[in-house]
Amino acid sequence: MKDEILRALRETESYVSGQELCERLGVSRTAVWKNIRTLQSEGYEIEAVSNRGYRLTGVPDTIAKEEVGSLLRTHRMGKEIHYFSQIGSTNQYAKKIAEEGAPDGSLVIADEQTAGRGRSGRSWVTPPGEAIACSLLLRPKLLPERISMVTLVMGLAVVRAVNALYDVHAGIKWPNDVVIGGRKLCGILTEMSAEVGEVHYIVIGVGINANLTSFPEEISRIATSLKLELGHEVNRAQLIAQVMYEFEGLCERFEADGDLRQIRDPYNELCLNAGRSVRVLDPAGEYTGVSQGINALGELLVETDGEIREVASGEVSVRGIYGYV
Repeated sequence: MKDEILRALRETESYVSGQELCERLGVSRTAVWKNIRTLQSEGYEIEAVSNRGYRLTGVPDTIAKEEVGSLLRTHRMGKEIHYFSQIGSTNQYAKKIAEEGAPDGSLVIADEQTAGRGRSGRSWVTPPGEAIACSLLLRPKLLPERISMVTLVMGLAVVRAVNALYDVHAGIKWPNDVVIGGRKLCGILTEMSAEVGEVHYIVIGVGINANLTSFPEEISRIATSLKLELGHEVNRAQLIAQVMYEFEGLCERFEADGDLRQIRDPYNELCLNAGRSVRVLDPAGEYTGVSQGINALGELLVETDGEIREVASGEVSVRGIYGYV
């Protein structure tokens, strides 16, 4: 109920009467008043004036369920929200509730993550109150071999959300690194439970460096945050809601086709690899070429010696990004 009260208060800059809230939520005035009092105790500044109602005048820096839920503009993503002030791994918890039957679109959010993982088993630590750690549970009707493309979809969603909200120029380093000014802003890890020909569920973990100002020495040269880029803190709940909004629209197109044919052009417009020299670290031998963006399967197209090669996996270095020159 608290998220619905916040949503109602956010929809107008004026006052919302207690009676209007009662009718909208189907509850008593006492229930409304109790929830208002709880929100105030949680740091929300809600002005109450007799014969006028309630008005939201300030919000705390929180990514709790009620705050994110009141900002969502989605039908599917964030259908259920699970919030933790601290957790080991949002991906691990999302997989746990998936096995217990949690619905498609469930979102797990943590203010602090102590045992998160990135690609290749690298650790991804989320300090309390400074970053975003969330995992989205989906039950898509797709073949297992198509699931790797979901990571590219989420990468595009994060870039679009960041560029929509802030005066920055974020781009994508294939396949899913979100980059600003040559430094990494976001990590995405997708995990799947499947059998031959059928996907049971997938979990997409997203870690965004929102308000961090320092990083461990081993990544300080290649990492950045929105606060460092903008010079001020950002509203983490607003960013989560915007990412879910962007992803929902993109994911609908992806699932309808089973590939990236509708997403390829928007992705390539923001792909930092496109039109640039790349070095492909192929197990069969390294080679260099010029990237032509991705195809409908999310493979990176690399032109070398007049031939177009399709890169489906492995590491790709781009000149000028992460120190590769």
